[in-house]
Amino acid sequence: MSGSEATAQSARWLTSFGEALQRQDMTAILALFGDESYWRDLVSFTWNIVTVEGRAGIRSMLAATLAQVKPTTVAIEGTPRTTNGITEAWFTFDTCNGRGKGHVRLRDGKAWTVLTTLQELKGFEEKRGATRPLGTVHGAIRGRETWSDRRTMEEAALGYSQQPYCLIVGGGQGGIGLGARLKRLGVPTLIIDKNERPGDAWRKRYKSLCLHDPVWYDHMPYLPFPDHWPVYTPKDQMGDWLEAYTRLMELNYWPSTACRAASFDAARGEWTVVVERNGERVELRPKQLVLATGMSGVPHTPNYPGADSFRGMQHHSSRHPGGEGFAGKKCVVVGSNNSAHDIAADLWEYGAEVTMLQRSPTLVVRSESQQQHGRSLYSEEAVQAGITTDMADLTVASIPYRLVPQFQIPVCRKIQDADAPFYQRLRHAGFMLTFGEDESGLGPMYLRRGSGYYIDVGASELIADGRIKLKSGVTIERLTEDSVVLSDGTSLAADLVVYATGYGSMNGWAAALISPEVADAVGPCWGLGSGTNKDPGPWEGELRNMWKPTAQEALWFHGGNLAQSRHYSRYLALQLKARMEGIPTPVHRGMIHTAS
Repeated sequence: MSGSEATAQSARWLTSFGEALQRQDMTAILALFGDESYWRDLVSFTWNIVTVEGRAGIRSMLAATLAQVKPTTVAIEGTPRTTNGITEAWFTFDTCNGRGKGHVRLRDGKAWTVLTTLQELKGFEEKRGATRPLGTVHGAIRGRETWSDRRTMEEAALGYSQQPYCLIVGGGQGGIGLGARLKRLGVPTLIIDKNERPGDAWRKRYKSLCLHDPVWYDHMPYLPFPDHWPVYTPKDQMGDWLEAYTRLMELNYWPSTACRAASFDAARGEWTVVVERNGERVELRPKQLVLATGMSGVPHTPNYPGADSFRGMQHHSSRHPGGEGFAGKKCVVVGSNNSAHDIAADLWEYGAEVTMLQRSPTLVVRSESQQQHGRSLYSEEAVQAGITTDMADLTVASIPYRLVPQFQIPVCRKIQDADAPFYQRLRHAGFMLTFGEDESGLGPMYLRRGSGYYIDVGASELIADGRIKLKSGVTIERLTEDSVVLSDGTSLAADLVVYATGYGSMNGWAAALISPEVADAVGPCWGLGSGTNKDPGPWEGELRNMWKPTAQEALWFHGGNLAQSRHYSRYLALQLKARMEGIPTPVHRGMIHTAS
């Protein structure tokens, strides 16, 4: 299909779609969708993050939302394109409360996938460009209040004489990015973090740590990294960037502050949150509480028999300070995912004798291969082609999670073929490999379980040639004073044991800070319900409890990698702003239906 034909087909479909939506003509709307069809909505129709499947699912969602949303002004944006018989087009639309952007894939003239996203709220648009603030009042004014005066007063008041509307617990990149979104929307927000400075969550890790994802994937909202920034950001440089970002975006950030307890008063619609700030007990009363502790919960540290008698050092990977001081020492790293590989390599670099205990198969993909084949939308080539970060984010979001494996299986096969010698060397060393139960690779495994993989930045080579020793398919039976005894009857002399054994669900923080009952009511965070290993069903169609309303009123979870935190912080911020302004937000829970 030529470009003009793709444009004409897309324009016809979008015109019919817009007119049918405005008439609320369910029959006409459903006639535009194929037998296999998906509609993913990010807040614009559902005040939720929902994917519905098939005509029955679409009918259910629209029956519950159309009358309140009142969509209008559907218009094509940009130039549609056709690849392998699929025509893709971008469009804009209005609702009674906001403006949105969408994407459609047409197959045989019918919609296969539709994405709708809320981009801004009418009457509460971010001030930017022509509407940016002046910043001063010209003229000679006695007693002038300067920017510095206003910031000082705001920082002194928030949390004391003025309560924040939103409290964000966790001041890493996720909490900081969300705080920036809320600041731009005029939502009084306070971010708290136990560390002494913004960025310390990165600074306090082992010295050799760098981001495994490339710079184009890792931008923060509003302030992208400059074009000289390294492809893989060293952890201390990332820490400094986050600290500077906090100042430049004028965020209200309390370091050295630990959250001790939280409870919700449904009658007042208000949280009581007890924090300890620099040794002082402070009681906060926000309307909304966001746990922005990454995508992980409480560290999981196994308690093996004999651990109390072990005379060496042992700690969870989250507490590993680095390999200094371990030269010549015998070190055992329990686990074989990202942290385990990074720590094993770090210890080896400092001259330690390292053994990795691999308990189950691990997905490994070379960083360069993942970038070349799996993340081409986030690259210098994409930038030169005019693909902005927002366009890349929305393109990724336009693929319903049900279809992600279908899109990724060919990518995974291409990587396996290109790197066949690399994988053969790992297998020869005894390393147990997997590419997912359906051979769909890194992306689906990350979404399903958030673990089980390593993006190789060098440790695999050390394993393949034996510089990092490997014991695979074994577990620890017990510890002695100076060794680790394994399930195959062998033992490893050890001066250090690092437990790179992962984390629980994010709702573990809710259990610790609020109550186990609230955590149980909310349920697990992350995972799709795919029925694969560590992602039990039923099928959810979206990541559980992430960036959307939960079973506990006014409790939200924000996390994920840098790209997810950047993109989904927009939708979480808009949900919070709408509630602050009293905009009705009837939440459609999104009953999932298979194809009709």
